[in-house]
Amino acid sequence: MSRPSPPDPSPRDQAADYLLHRVNYERVSQSADFTQRFKLDRMRELLHRIGSPESGIPVIHVAGTKGKGSTAAMIAAVLTDAGYRTGLFTSPHFERVEERLMVDGAACSGDELVGLVERVRPAVEAMDRRAEHHGGPDDDRPTYFEVLTAMALDHFARRAVDVAVLEVGLGGRLDSTNVAQTVVSVITSISLDHTAQLGDTLEAIAAEKAGILRPGVPLVSGVTRPAPRAVIRQLARRIGAPMIEAATDFETVVPDSPTADGPFDYYRRGEAEYRGLRLAMPGRHQTANAAVALAVIDELRKIGWNVPESAVRSGLARAVCPGRVEILDARPTVVLDVAHNRASVEALVEVLAERFAGRRKWALFAAAADKDLRGMLDVLLGAFDEVVFTRFLENPRAASPEDLARLAGEQTGRTYPIYPSPAASWAWLTNRVQPDDLICVTGSFFLVTEIRRILKIEPRP
Repeated sequence: MSRPSPPDPSPRDQAADYLLHRVNYERVSQSADFTQRFKLDRMRELLHRIGSPESGIPVIHVAGTKGKGSTAAMIAAVLTDAGYRTGLFTSPHFERVEERLMVDGAACSGDELVGLVERVRPAVEAMDRRAEHHGGPDDDRPTYFEVLTAMALDHFARRAVDVAVLEVGLGGRLDSTNVAQTVVSVITSISLDHTAQLGDTLEAIAAEKAGILRPGVPLVSGVTRPAPRAVIRQLARRIGAPMIEAATDFETVVPDSPTADGPFDYYRRGEAEYRGLRLAMPGRHQTANAAVALAVIDELRKIGWNVPESAVRSGLARAVCPGRVEILDARPTVVLDVAHNRASVEALVEVLAERFAGRRKWALFAAAADKDLRGMLDVLLGAFDEVVFTRFLENPRAASPEDLARLAGEQTGRTYPIYPSPAASWAWLTNRVQPDDLICVTGSFFLVTEIRRILKIEPRP
């Protein structure tokens, strides 16, 4: 008996497949010439071909090694609660590409996605044909992220947003988001990540991220490390961008050393502006991100934006980023975190030590082979009772679990369990942990995505 034919893909699924076919992880991650792979002129041409949707949209442009997604979400939530129709473009997504294109906290619909793809596709294919006709390299074709950026700006223009918060994808200077009409620039932090593309020193990475600066446009910087801060200061002076700095112009204070979920105060140039603020996202590192978000709101107020204190409090109290210390209330407790460099793993470990002291802790870890594996493991291994290594399956950049276990063994002299897939490692863990234990899944966005699917966690609407 013949099997029934699978149903034809829906228009939404066809649109998503069209975008997926433009992804080539290996080409992007291994590109020998970052400056050739990412070209702003190509991005500007793509936007021009679809009607220049970026024109007239005020943009808050958020760069940084870590914290930029959380900071962008906080800014967007506050502005939405202040009554502004607010677009938010972030990356990557967990299940559906629509998660990247938000207006007032809601992802674009499947029907909207179809329309966005239909509008951008002729322009993309025209640029593809030109590259093919002239024998140009693949670098002459719009990238996946450029197409998504163009779609986001088109979506925001069609939804008539009052403001768009754009999270940089990679770096800043050559990122496809660096074509918008910025009203406030943001750099949340500088640490080592994407060193093959951005440079292997903090100073080099700072210079790339400071490429988002504009003359006369204020820069809010959460960078406190002396070396990268000096680079950013120098570039801001050269360009003529007023700079507002953490620990100099603004800061958060956590009174009486409460837990990671305790209230905090925000100070602007030594004066308390808000007391007793609370965040939806756990972790003391999130108060630093909140300070940057609040400094951005201060700059918007200076140019006439009306953002009342009630919006500040409610926005911060509800802003969330899935996969950033995402705590699932279960037995055992499960924590999902997309930490993928040493600095973000340090922040994760600090939260777990504060909030879950005394618990037996298990880590499920996988990471991309081009990341700082030794640095992440150096932090991780001492913070967990057991670490299980696996690899994610939906991206070819994964380090092998054998290599991860070998590196870990070199640091501790121990032997670690390894499993060939997230599903196999999850099954092993759930057969051994006790109800009062904690499982933390971390090391890569791709690992967290695959585990969320195993746990059947739905993406946000």
